Formats: sequence, structure tokens, C-alpha cells
Amino acid sequence: MIILMAVIPAIAWGSIGLISGKLGGTANQQTVGMTWGALIFGIAIYGIYQPEMDTKVWIIGIVSGLFWSLGQNQQFHAMKAIGISKTVPVSTGLQLAGNALAGVILFNEWKTTQMVVIGTIAMIVIIAGAALTSLRDKKNSVLSDSEKNENTAAGVRAIILSTIGYVGYTIVVHYATVGMTADESRAFTMATILPQAVGMVIGAGFVALIANEVIMHSSTFKNVLTGLIWGAGNIFMFLSIPKLGQAVSFSFSQMGVVISTFGSIYLLGEKKTKHEMIYVTLGSIFVILGVIMLGIMKTL
Repeated sequence: MIILMAVIPAIAWGSIGLISGKLGGTANQQTVGMTWGALIFGIAIYGIYQPEMDTKVWIIGIVSGLFWSLGQNQQFHAMKAIGISKTVPVSTGLQLAGNALAGVILFNEWKTTQMVVIGTIAMIVIIAGAALTSLRDKKNSVLSDSEKNENTAAGVRAIILSTIGYVGYTIVVHYATVGMTADESRAFTMATILPQAVGMVIGAGFVALIANEVIMHSSTFKNVLTGLIWGAGNIFMFLSIPKLGQAVSFSFSQMGVVISTFGSIYLLGEKKTKHEMIYVTLGSIFVILGVIMLGIMKTL
């Protein structure tokens, strides 16, 4: 049951880039729309569970939300610059590495030599898989119109900032729950959902304001749907952390890279050659194998 809970974020988050791509809008409009959806989701969760919310909950939630707004906004920018099928695998690998390091250094989750060895191999396999999915057939590559206008420098810069934001948003909440029992951690996580959404709205609105972006647009309202989907994935990921740990829970959530990568090819028209499809398939298998290894490591 706990494994199923950890996989739900992969399905939800793996679909976000595809859905937002279909709904349209600029990166800032997509981010703001998502945060509105997340806020609606947060209010609903509060209404259902009515968790206790003290000053610590509000501070941790808002800070986590601010980190997330940076991560998601910059990922949308990277998708615009270099495409979903390139952005998501590379971003996934960097996020996994960052969260794994946090799990080991900050939370001491890999306690034995066996766990360190298996965990390290798993991370290498996942990162290699992510790299494979973005590999290009330089001789025969068929470029779509969007790929012909790629801005690699802007894409790389956005991915780096996105990684900082995404890693920060999970670490802040996990760090606040260190020393708590599983039930206490679960209650704290539920309580942070609404403050986190408030932080997301603040962060996304601030970025859009600086960019002088037109926010009251149909695309913004459409992307509320992506926020609701994200909210579902978010709550299940944080609920799985007390049982599986930071590194494993986040790794499971990132299996959505398979959905994003294949979805961008078959639904959004990001073209691949025969060799590139082989790279994507092998890379996806590597990612799944790496995540399974992390899951097995937790049982040792």
C-alpha cells in the first residue's frame, strides 16, 4: 500500500508538463495557474482534515512553497527553451542526486555499508537513465519547429535554478519533521499543505510581477487543473516520506519522467529518430530499475 502511495506522485507529476503543454500559456502563466489550483486543493484539505496550524507550520509551509514556485517556474522556462523530453530527464537526475545527498548527509538515511553501496549504484543507474533519455542522434535527428528554436544556455540555467527550488521544497518540510513519530510527521505534513500553497501563490505572483507578465489570461485559469493534479501528487509524496525516507520517496515520485518523456513524443509531437527512441526506452528502463533498487534498499 505504501509503495502505491509513493507511485501516485509519479503519475500526477509526470502528467503536468503534458497537460500544461496542451493548455498553453507562458511559463509564468502556467506557474501562477498551477499555484491557484494548489491553493484550492490546500483549502479543501484544510476543510476536510482541519489540522492544527501553529507558527512553525506556517513558516515551514510558506518557505517550502516559495522554493517550489522557483522550481516549477524555472522548469516551465526550461521546457519552453529546450523541450519537455530534454528538460524532464535531466531535471529528474539532478533532483534525485540532490535529494539523495540530503537523505544521506542531513538525515542519515543510509545507515549501513550495504545501503550506501546499493543506494549509490541505484543513483548512478537513475542518472544514467535520465541522461540516455535526452541523448540525441546527431546524424539523423529530426527536429520539430520548437526544437529548431532551442535556447540551450537558457535551458541549462533554468534547470539548475529549478533543481535548487525543487530540492529545497522537499528538504524544508522533511527537516522540520526530524525526530517526530510517523503519526506526528503525517499530521505536520497535512497541516503544511495550505501554508505551502500560500507560499507557492506568493512566489509565482512575485515572479510574474517582476516579469511584467499578463496573468489574468485564459491560459492561467486553464492551468488551475494542473495545480489540482500537482496537489494530489504532493500530499501523497509527503505522506510516504515517514515510511520510506526522503531519498526513496522522492525517487519513486520521479518515475514520472517516463510519462513525461513518452507523452511529449506521442502527444506533443517532439520528434525522435529510431536511435533516439532506443535511447529513450533504455533510459526509462534504467530509471525504473534504479528506483526499484532504492525501494529494495529500504527493506534491508
